[in-house]
Amino acid sequence: MTATLDPTDTLTAAQEPIAQERRLVTDLPGPRSVELMARKTGAVAAGVGTTLPVFAARAGGGIVVDIDGNHLIDLGSGIAVTTVGNAAPRVVEAVQAQVAAFTHTCFMVTPYAGYVEVAEALNRLTPGDHEKRSALFNSGAEAVENAVKIARAHTKRTAVVVFDHGYHGRTNLTMAMTAKNMPYKHGFGPFASEVYRAPLSYPFRDSGVDGAAAAARAIDVIEKQVGAENLACVVIEPIQGEGGFIEPAEGFLPALVDWCRANGVVFVADEVQTGFARTGAMFACDHEGVVPDLIVTAKGIAGGLPLSAVTGRAEIMDAAHVGGLGGTYGGNPLACAAALAAIETIESEDLTARAREIEALMKDRLRALQAADDRIGDIRGRGAMIAVELVKAGTTEPDPVLTKQVASAAHAQGVIVLTCGTHGNVLRFLPPLAIGDALLHDGLDVLEAAFAASR
Repeated sequence: MTATLDPTDTLTAAQEPIAQERRLVTDLPGPRSVELMARKTGAVAAGVGTTLPVFAARAGGGIVVDIDGNHLIDLGSGIAVTTVGNAAPRVVEAVQAQVAAFTHTCFMVTPYAGYVEVAEALNRLTPGDHEKRSALFNSGAEAVENAVKIARAHTKRTAVVVFDHGYHGRTNLTMAMTAKNMPYKHGFGPFASEVYRAPLSYPFRDSGVDGAAAAARAIDVIEKQVGAENLACVVIEPIQGEGGFIEPAEGFLPALVDWCRANGVVFVADEVQTGFARTGAMFACDHEGVVPDLIVTAKGIAGGLPLSAVTGRAEIMDAAHVGGLGGTYGGNPLACAAALAAIETIESEDLTARAREIEALMKDRLRALQAADDRIGDIRGRGAMIAVELVKAGTTEPDPVLTKQVASAAHAQGVIVLTCGTHGNVLRFLPPLAIGDALLHDGLDVLEAAFAASR
C-alpha cells in the first residue's frame, strides 16, 4: 500500500511530480480528512458547504491529492478556475517572483505595471477590434456588479434584464440577477430592485423553437415588461454555468445583440465560467462572432488566484466618474502576475485546441453511454465544459435523485464531478486543460460503472 502523504511535509512533497493516475489508498474520506472535517464543523460557518468530504494537499495536471494520499481525478477544476492546471509552471514562477517583490500597494494609491499589462491583454483578447478599456476586481460577482454600474452610468437608465436559469453571483445585486433559489437566494432577501427576467433559449426543452424565435420571445417580454427606454443592460452567460450548461440555439445571442444595438442597450456577456479557452475558443462569444459591449471575466483568468475584470467599449467603460470604480484588492499584483502567466500558457500551448480535443473525446464516450441509457436526456456544451442532463427514463422529467446518486458513486471512486441545473439534474464536467486522455477515459469508465450500478 502506498504511504499516505504527510501534510506537514509540504515543501518536500511539492518538489515531487504528481503521478497522473487515480489511486485510492483509503476509503473516501480517509482518516485525516475525517479528522479535519470535524475541525471544520467546529470552526467554519455551517453555510459554507463542500462537495466532497476530502481535503486537498496537492494538485497538478488532472489530479488532486488529498491529505490521506488518495489521488482523485479532477473533472471540476475548482469550478472552472484551474483551466491551465493547478500549479502551472509559468503561473508558479510568476507568482513567486512577484511575491518576492511586493504583495500589495493598492493600484488606486501607487499603481504598478502588472495591472496595466493585464488590461492591455484583455483589451487585445476579448471579442471585437474596437477601442477598449478594462477594470480589474476580485470575484465574478464583483465584476458583474461593476458591469451593471458602468452600463447605468453610460445609459442613464436603471433596469437590468437577465435570463431564466442564469447565475451571476452571491452579492445582493447578483443574487437578484440569479434565477435559482436554493441554495443561493433562500432567506437572504430583500434583493436589489429593477432586475427583470426573460426566457432563455433552452434547446432540450424548447421543442421546435429555433434561436431566432426564442430571441423574439425574449425581446417581446423585455419590451412589454421593461421597455427599452428604461433598460441599461442585458446580462447573459453565452453558455450558462450553474443553470445547467445550457447553450442557446444558434442565432439567439446575435439577435439579442442586434436588438440591444438598435435600442441603445448595453449587451453584457458574463463569461466568468466560459472564458479563457474553456469552451474551445478564447471566449464563448467567439463561436457565433458575437461582440459584446462589455464582457465580464474571472475564474480561469489567473490560474487559481482571485481576479476578475470588466472589459468593453472605451466610451462605455469611461462613463463612470474618476473614483467610481475600484476596490482595495482589485487587480492585486500577485493575481495580475498569475493572469499574465496563465494567458501566456493558454496561447503558447494552444489550449483552445486542447479544449476541443477534450470535447470530442468526452462527447464520443457520453453519446455511447446515452445510446444505452435513456435516462441521459441531453449531452451538451463546448470544449472542456460538457454536461449531461438526467431525466426519468423515456421522459424529459428531471431526475435530481439519479444525478446525486451517480455523482456520489463517482466521488466514492475518486472522481471529482459536479452537479448543476435549476432542477439539480445535470452532471457537469470541467476538467483542467492540462489533463491527459488516460485520466479522462478512466473518469468516464467510473461514470459508466456508476450509471450501470444505479439501474
